[in-house]
Amino acid sequence: MNYNKVLQFIRISATYSFILMLLEQVREFFETLGEMALRTCQVVKIIIKNVLKRELRIPLVIEQCSRFAVDSLPITLTIVGMVSVIISMQVAPEMVKQGGEKFVGALMGIVTTRELGAIMSGFAIISMIGSAYASEVATMRVTEQIDALKVLKVNPIEYLFVPRVIAGFIMMPVIVVVASTFGLICGGVAAYLSAHVSRLNYISSLWQGLFVKDIMVSLGKSACFGAAIAIISCTCGYLAYGGAKGVGLSTTKAVVWSFVAICIIDYIFATLFFF
Repeated sequence: MNYNKVLQFIRISATYSFILMLLEQVREFFETLGEMALRTCQVVKIIIKNVLKRELRIPLVIEQCSRFAVDSLPITLTIVGMVSVIISMQVAPEMVKQGGEKFVGALMGIVTTRELGAIMSGFAIISMIGSAYASEVATMRVTEQIDALKVLKVNPIEYLFVPRVIAGFIMMPVIVVVASTFGLICGGVAAYLSAHVSRLNYISSLWQGLFVKDIMVSLGKSACFGAAIAIISCTCGYLAYGGAKGVGLSTTKAVVWSFVAICIIDYIFATLFFF
């Protein structure tokens, strides 16, 4: 048997190409995961050092806070409001048929506060702000602007990562509070229009079904969402290479990783506090 011909045949087969592609994806997955963990440690270390020495770049943080919250607020409110309306239009009539009119507000409060407000806001932020962060940092990487920062003795992690991570950690809970409130209002209007649930029943039921624990868990979860989106987006952009194609790939990777990270963080919080 000619082993060289057999080996050559294996190398040109589709199965061999698929296995190579799979191994490459696995290797890239663990490399990206390691880079994210490394950047997270670096960011936390720099934040602690700058806070203790009072050297935090406040103007950069304020600028990123404005981008993170104000610029993304319209699309966030639109998504959360529409999803709340859709859920309320489907749930309220069925609950009224079963005699559960007094529990519509409680149900919407639990759903919106625990999950809907934070998750939908996170998805909106990823689509608008996370992708922008990744493309900006990736463009700086492929055009050698990050190398120029290093030549000027400016730490790119401190200059690019830290303000964005702080902005995400601080502003994401604010966005979730505003979006959840807007979603509850939209849900109440939809319940009234679709099932004639009175405002008094909706509001009283909402107060009975809404607990401080739900609000605090949602705020903590959303803060983790904001920090994770910023770190992942900046890390994927920081690892970009290959010109315009690399910028596009890094942006796509940042969006995918951020979606996965939000789902994992949400599962962890749900297991810790509601299981």
